[in-house]
Order: sequence, then C-alpha cells, then structure tokens
Amino acid sequence: MELLHSGKVRDVYADGDDLILVASDRVSVYDVVLPTPIPDKGKILTQLSLWWFEQLADVVPNHIISATDVPKEWAGRAVRCQRLTMLPVEWIARGYLAGLGLKEYEKQGTVSGIKLPAGLVEASKLPEPIFTPTTKATEGHDEFITFADVVEEIGQETADHLRTVTLDVYKRGAEIAAERGIIIADTKLEFGRAADGTLVLADEVLTSDSSRFWPADDWEPGRPQHAFDKQFVRDWSSTVTDWDRTPPGPEIPDEIVEATRARYVEVYERITGKRWEA
Repeated sequence: MELLHSGKVRDVYADGDDLILVASDRVSVYDVVLPTPIPDKGKILTQLSLWWFEQLADVVPNHIISATDVPKEWAGRAVRCQRLTMLPVEWIARGYLAGLGLKEYEKQGTVSGIKLPAGLVEASKLPEPIFTPTTKATEGHDEFITFADVVEEIGQETADHLRTVTLDVYKRGAEIAAERGIIIADTKLEFGRAADGTLVLADEVLTSDSSRFWPADDWEPGRPQHAFDKQFVRDWSSTVTDWDRTPPGPEIPDEIVEATRARYVEVYERITGKRWEA
C-alpha cells in the first residue's frame, strides 16, 4: 500500500479504490506532535469513533467501509474507508464556552462572529449550541472564520446543510453522553464529498482528540474542568516553562502518560458502556 499522508495522529494509505486510515498513539498539542506516545490511544480513538458512527448513522452518512478488512498489524486502530474530496473547513459545534472560543469571547464578546450574552465565564453553558467554523490549516494554526466565509468558500447550499448536520451531530452526541454523566463541551468534525456527490462524515467523530469531555457531576462554571480529553496534556504542556510551543515538543512524564491513557479509557467505557480491552 502507498502512504498518501502522515498527519499529526493518523496515517492514510491507498489500497486500490479505498483508503486505510490508521490511528497512531501520537499526541499533539498546539499543532506540535509530542515525542511520547500514549499507549492504546489509536485503538481507543478508532473504537470510540466506530461506536459513534453507528449511533449517528441516521443523522449523516459516514466514510466507513469496514473496521475489520484491514492489515492485521493495524487491527483495532485502522478502518477501511471511502476516498472523499475533503472540504476545506473544520466544522465545530460548541455548547459550552472553552478553549479558543473562550479567549475570543473575553476579547470581543463573540465567537466566529456570533454575539453571545454578556457575563459568561469559562465553562458556561451557552443558551443554545453554536456553529463556529475554522480554517483547516496545512501550516500554522487553524483560525476562526464566520459562516459567511464558509458560504464564500463552498457555496450557500452546502454550507447551510453542513452547519445543520454539524449541530445535529453535536446535539445527538451531547444527549447520549449526558445520559452517561458526560458533558460534551464542543466537538470538531470533518466532511468530504463522495464520488456521487454525497456529503459524508469522515475522519473521527466525538473522540477525546476531537472533543472536550467533562464529568457532569464535577461541572462548575468559572474554572477549568476535569478533562477526559487531550486538554489534560495541553494543561501539562503549559507548565513546561522552557517550551515555546514550536517543534520539537517536550517528552511527556510517565505519570502524565498514564493519567492521560486512564482518562481516554474511562470516557470510552462511560460513553459506550463497554469495558476497554486493549
């Protein structure tokens, strides 16, 4: 098979008319891949995505062809999927104020041009979920764009449709997770167009790399939340005083590696109801 692309976390191979998407144990923060892997991370992300794709099958079609018809050395962390023409937008839905959304709100009172009520604080629940797209940067960092920018990039009809789908995916996911004691604060999706023109959900969905997961019983606006996602690694990296957020990244201490893996496993088990077996 031909390696087509090696991303921060996933490698993409061509296999005839299909693609093989392989999730590694790499972890990235601030768009920098750190040198220390998180054991089982690739498998956890893959298996959680597959679970969510099933839950969302009636909301939007996805790119999965098979989760088992993959080379045995990648079993559990690879999927066979359709070739798509990917859209040049990161499709982000937010139900709570956190991360870059919080930073923009504190400066301007808006996120992606959407005016929000005054007086919100870190981790505040928004009056309703909002769509806050970003660029899909090949170099540097993703940047917030407005819905009007998305329309200009891909057209009104496609933009309208995928804004609705993004919010529908978030709302369905948030509802399911809430029943299991998990808040999904926000999530990032990717879409592509199949050969027949169908718009398809791709990459990963509602994982600890693409979403912020918080325990509902510990949620308290006005402070950082307990993170079942890679925010935990971001927070640790911000304490590394001699790192300027450019490559190479710092080695992750063993205790942070173990705690990160434990959080990924816990949220997988709480959401799916399945025991994790590596």
